[in-house]
Amino acid sequence: MARVSSQADTDHFDDVEAMTFEQALTALEEIVRKLEEGEIDLDGAIEAYARGAALKRHCEGKLRQAEQRISRIAVGPDGSLSASVSEDDGTDT
Repeated sequence: MARVSSQADTDHFDDVEAMTFEQALTALEEIVRKLEEGEIDLDGAIEAYARGAALKRHCEGKLRQAEQRISRIAVGPDGSLSASVSEDDGTDT
């Protein structure tokens, strides 16, 4: 019997939202390593996959926010770099 995945499947990973990009990426890399090395049984692998999906979405969101904050990076005549940061930080209020 096929199981339909839903957003509710990954909603219980509340700790993911509090993670920095680096923390989430490290956790995702650890999940991938464990899955690739076969360290997790089937049920654990399914749970790890769901957590990995939540971590991936979180990382993508953090990257989108960063992209929205940086509107452009310019190289000055003297070779110096400057970044123009927009007022919108990419978060919904």
